[in-house]
Amino acid sequence: MAYLDLPSHRLHYRIDGDQSGNAPWLLFCNSLGTDLSMWDAQITDLSPHFRVLRYDRRGHGRSSAPPPPYALSDLGQDVIALLDGLEIERAHFCGLSIGGLTGQWLGIHAGERFDRMVLCASAARIGTPESWAARVDSVRADGLAGLAAATAERWFSPQFAASHPEAVDRILGAFTATSTDGYIGGCTALAGADLREEIAAIANPVLAVSGDSDPVCPPADLEYIAARVQRGRHLSLPGRHIVNIESAKAFNAALLAFLRA
Repeated sequence: MAYLDLPSHRLHYRIDGDQSGNAPWLLFCNSLGTDLSMWDAQITDLSPHFRVLRYDRRGHGRSSAPPPPYALSDLGQDVIALLDGLEIERAHFCGLSIGGLTGQWLGIHAGERFDRMVLCASAARIGTPESWAARVDSVRADGLAGLAAATAERWFSPQFAASHPEAVDRILGAFTATSTDGYIGGCTALAGADLREEIAAIANPVLAVSGDSDPVCPPADLEYIAARVQRGRHLSLPGRHIVNIESAKAFNAALLAFLRA
């Protein structure tokens, strides 16, 4: 296992794919309450074409958790620190939910470090400060296990959950294993993040991918991103919030077509 040690925490990361040194880099950024394994369904199709870098956000998976609160800028700076630590000048980016919001921050503040950006099941503002404060109170009172059933319903359609129970169980296992501090820190970052006015500065080519029945970040949120950035387009695929798993083959095909254009 590979780690990058930073002053306040350490980031766990993994590299897959072309090791020749010639392939472009592709960095994946996870949703809240998941670890880097949420991208397992992408590796077989994408690793022949890219050097694929995945990492666990602070307080998630095998990364350590500095005390919350976190800001969105903290999460963005972690990505820059990872690129710097691995001596990666530029990479493609793909992030989902808070990972997509992190990508928007990076496009605004460090767009020169990235080529094409895929922003999935995300929004320029996700929820409200009040809704995230209520989520923090719930986690402090009952832990993450108390949110598991509702999370599964938001993240996966009933049809997918019935036909792929092992995939849902694996994702929920990572969810309930997330550290309380790490999850609360993610909630505080989301509570303070509103990039609706700033994303017009993003000049990178952007593909905004929605799940067509996502109750968390519906297609209109991704249409908004695609319309506001300078070079954006929107694609909707069948599924709810974790659309990269529910529509994995179509998702992978769309990523390959966009990133290799």
